[in-house]
Amino acid sequence: MIVVTGAAGFIGSCLVSHLSSLGMGNLVLVDDFSHPEKQKNLASKSILQKIPRDQFINSWFAENAGEISQVFHLGARTDTTEQDTALFDRLNLNYSKSIWKVCTNYQIPLVYASSAATYGGGEFGYLDSHDLPSQLVPLNPYGRSKNDFDIWALGQKKMPPFWAGLKFFNVYGPNEYHKGRMASVILHTFRQIQKTGSMKLFRSHRAEVADGQQKRDFVYVKDVVSVIAYLMKTAPENGLYNLGTGTARSFYDLAASTFIAMGLTPKIAYIDTPVDIRDTYQYFTEAKMDKLLAAGYTKEFYSLEDGVMEYVSEYLKEQKYYS
Repeated sequence: MIVVTGAAGFIGSCLVSHLSSLGMGNLVLVDDFSHPEKQKNLASKSILQKIPRDQFINSWFAENAGEISQVFHLGARTDTTEQDTALFDRLNLNYSKSIWKVCTNYQIPLVYASSAATYGGGEFGYLDSHDLPSQLVPLNPYGRSKNDFDIWALGQKKMPPFWAGLKFFNVYGPNEYHKGRMASVILHTFRQIQKTGSMKLFRSHRAEVADGQQKRDFVYVKDVVSVIAYLMKTAPENGLYNLGTGTARSFYDLAASTFIAMGLTPKIAYIDTPVDIRDTYQYFTEAKMDKLLAAGYTKEFYSLEDGVMEYVSEYLKEQKYYS
């Protein structure tokens, strides 16, 4: 059996689809399955069993660990505007520790979701070195919870036979319809264009950065699940791995590509960044991808233009899901 936590969410449901396409039907899905919109992510999926999140960690996991060959732990509280540190401690940090300990006790390989939010303002760079997490200063409780677990994992003497913490950069693609404010700018752009014919991006509040030129490393979800499956198959060196494209692109480029994918001329204006996220807003992220490449991953990543074109034309226009 293969366990996927966060399986009803964005990346988790895409991973379930990808693993199923590879002939892996022995999938156990773990999540809070009460969200009606997330249920659509799992329609027509090939699965063995669904386990509620709390039931999984409280009883099911240890009782069935002997039959599990791999755990993909993608479940987490991912709201970057949430300020409740106790919530992040429970759902991100302590829950992940519990999974690690069972995987260690029963020698189950573990791949888990970290985040580029751990890098904070980028003052220490974006290298997935094991020496860096203790120096990082994430900008919000979400990023801190992910970095805290990375630090904890790196300090463990007992560990799963293979483990990898994947620092996801800005992932976009199908099955994020339920994410609301936390959905990608592509989805927000698509919906704004449909409603108003234009798109409003956040204005820069730094003199050295022009409006729309805030840059992130945008990575298509199909590349993300391809990397995850590769790590499961090859089990390279244990540790943290960046998962982006290695190239930062501007939000203007992202929005403009969405217009073009819809067959329209870009019409973009700017509004102030909301006050509640302005002080913790990342102006630049770019994954250093040397470690993953050194681990033998050679598949070419989608370009921003190709990823947006496929996402818009094959999914958003038809409101389709990755299945």
